[in-house]
This record gives sequence, structure tokens and C-alpha cells, in this order.
Amino acid sequence: MRIFQFIQIFALCLLIAPVHAQTNPAAELLRELIRIDTSNPPGNEGALAEFLRPKFEDLGFEVSIIETPAEGKAHFIARLRGDGSKRPILLAAHADVVGVEPDLWTQEPFAGDIVDGYVYGRGAIDFKGGLAVFAEAVMELARNDVPLARDVIFLAEADEEGGSYGTGWLAQDHWHLIDAEFALNEGGWIIKRPNSEGRSDDVRYVSISTADKFMLSLRITASGHSIHSSMPRPDNAIFALARALDKLSEYDGGVQFIPITRQFFETLALTAEEPEKTWLEDFIAGTDAARAAQADRQIGVDPLLRAFTRNTIAPVILEAGFRINVIPGSATALVNFRLIPGTDVAAFIEEIRRVTADPAISVEILTSDSQEAALAGLQERSRQLPSPEDTELYQALAASAREQYPEALVTSYLFQAGTDAGAWRNRGVPVYGIYPYPIDQDDLSRMHGNDERVPVQSLAEGTEMIYRVLVDVAAAD
Repeated sequence: MRIFQFIQIFALCLLIAPVHAQTNPAAELLRELIRIDTSNPPGNEGALAEFLRPKFEDLGFEVSIIETPAEGKAHFIARLRGDGSKRPILLAAHADVVGVEPDLWTQEPFAGDIVDGYVYGRGAIDFKGGLAVFAEAVMELARNDVPLARDVIFLAEADEEGGSYGTGWLAQDHWHLIDAEFALNEGGWIIKRPNSEGRSDDVRYVSISTADKFMLSLRITASGHSIHSSMPRPDNAIFALARALDKLSEYDGGVQFIPITRQFFETLALTAEEPEKTWLEDFIAGTDAARAAQADRQIGVDPLLRAFTRNTIAPVILEAGFRINVIPGSATALVNFRLIPGTDVAAFIEEIRRVTADPAISVEILTSDSQEAALAGLQERSRQLPSPEDTELYQALAASAREQYPEALVTSYLFQAGTDAGAWRNRGVPVYGIYPYPIDQDDLSRMHGNDERVPVQSLAEGTEMIYRVLVDVAAAD
């Protein structure tokens, strides 16, 4: 039976590959998704859900659109039934995107234009590109009438980029619709080598995230004396806040290795050439402090690599003043921290208070809950364990990645940002993250930035890779 299944997988992959090479359905779907502006706030994911409904219903999926209490926000769930001999697999992708600064784009952010082999638009990488790949791979199962041993669930989520009605709300109120044995989500990366030309052998590594860093947002407030701007005083709130932020800019809590990050760097060293190979080896060993520090500086030139070696700090919003001739009595910075699992959040906040120490400065968690409740939730999140690597889904994803990119190394990974995978991991469901398309550092730098884009060919390759995973994991023997 396993030989028959191998032949079936091989034949089905041959069937879809030419189609993708000629027309690339994932790229066309992505273009349509980009044209539905789901910038959050407000989100408008309900419009995207209604757009997807006929595509899935026409292929025999059972579709549910879960409205939230917020107008226009909805979750889209499509289920392709199997024979029930195995528990379901879930593919989850968020439908909302962050907003744009349109004047800084050279392409229209909500047009989905193809320029020089790239689909441009907000969400191209994060994560409408992944939504399109997951959707096309799932729908390909139905088009090919693949007999299934388990249900395959596709979820287009609301409120991942912010808000109160994301997957946590969905899991609390509608868990029976999304309960699964394991799940795919956004997370790890398929990273091309520098100066690549788009070939499959240009992929350096495929990282599959089994855990995420988590987010702590702090409100740092400086208090001063409000007065006419012609009579400035030493206790100026804006200057006090600027001094505090300057101290934070110089602060570095240092490298924090946990098993998953150590494994990643050991794998990366296997693909490296000199002098990077030596830097990575010195970095991992850490036995020579001077060499390790030098290696840290060299490796840290790559913002992605730097991000998951330490807790990071990013001021994101400043608030002060209301008139040009009034010195404000307070100034506030909202600062976003991404913390490595296992971090003692209470101790970390105290460290930030120590670094910014000033009688004029106060530091508190940015939350609608009490400070105590927010801290307790963050401490619980910090204790969340990585998803195991010995599951059928992880092994299938790793095998499919190796088949798609035979020259690349495949490794588990700590995702440098946060995702909404906690809704499942909190309930014991393993979740594995992948941005299912090869990109380079230039592409990656555009995520949440200007001129976001994804290669057309990468979308085709990603669809084939994920389709192969689904056949391997969900097809009946």
C-alpha cells in the first residue's frame, strides 16, 4: 500500500506541476486577495471570506463563515471530508494585513500587479501569499479527487495583526470547527543564497518553526512641567523620554541560546563558507569571549539572524504635545519587545526600569487588563513548549522541502516574531510554521514595509511543496 501511495503522490505532483509552471494559480489567487483591502484596523476580513466561499463550495468543501462581534470581521473555515480514520489536519493563514504608507510605495499596494516576475502588494509575503498557497494546495486535493484518511481544514483568520477576535476568540467559542491533530501556519523561511537567480538550488535553507518568540509591549511615559514654549524648564518631558529611549538604544541583553536556536545555527554552519563558517562556529561554541563577541557582531549584520538570538527592542509609536507653543506635561513611547521563550517577564520589565531609571519615567505593560493579569498571561506564554519534531506532519514537511530543494538544509526554527499559533499550542496541538515560498533578504526586508513582494515562481514551488505534504499526511492508503 505504501508503494501505491508513493506512485499516487508522484503522479499527482506531475499533474499539477505543468499547470503551475504555465499559469500559476497561486499567483493569480494572491493578486485577487491583495485587491481586497484587509488592512487592520478595521480588517474587513468578511469580504475576503465571501470571496473565497464559492471557490471552495464549488469543489465540495463544507464552508463556515464565523462572524465576530466586530462589524466586517469574520473567520473563513472550509473542510474537505476524509473517511475519519485519522484526526484532521489544519492549514491556517491570516487574512488581515498591516496598513501602508502609500506615498512610500513605487507600486500600488492594493493592485496585485506583477512586475519583473514578482507579485507586489500588501500581504504578498505576510501572509496572503501563504493563504493563496495553502488554499490552492487544499483545493488541488478536491480537484484531483484524492481519497482522504482525515479531514483537511483550511482557515483564513481575522485579527492576527491586532484586535480582540483572532484565533484565541475563535478557539474559545468554535473549537470544534478547528480542532486538529496538527496544523500548518506562518513561521519559518525558505531563504535563498545571496545573488541567487531564482533556481531551486539557490535555496540555502528551509526553516520550519516549532516555536515563536512572544510579544511584550510597554508604555514608557515621561512626566514634566507643562508651560508656554517660550519659557522652557529643565524638567521637559520630551527630553526625558528621549534620554530614556537613548539608553534603550544602547542596551543589549546579550545572546540567549535555547536548544532550538542552537540547533539552527549548527545547521547553518554546515552550509556556510569562510569566513562565515568560522564566525558561526565561534558563535555556537562561545568558549572564547572575544571571538564569540566578534562573531555576534558579524552575524548580527543580518537582522533575521540577530532577531532570534536575543530579546529585541523596537520603539514604534511616540505621543507628545498638542500645540506648537505649549511644552507638554507628558510624553509617551510605545515600545515593542520580542522575547525568547523561557524569559522571566517580570525580571525583564524590572531590567527595563533599571536601564531607563529616572524619577520622571514610568514603565507599564500596554494592556486593557490589569497589570497583574497581563503579566500572568505573559509568563504563561513564555513557558509554552516547542512543538515536537517527531510528528507525521513535521516529518512530511521536512521531506517535501528536501525533495523540492535538494541542495538546501532543513532545520527547525524559532520564529523571530509572534503568530497566532498559541490558540492551538495552548491546547496541545502541534503547529509548524512556514512561509511557503523562497525569498531573499531584499524580499524579506519589505515585509510590513514598502513595496512588499513575492516571486511568482516561488508561489508555484510552494504550492507543489505543500500539496505533496497534504497527500503524504492526509491521503488514504
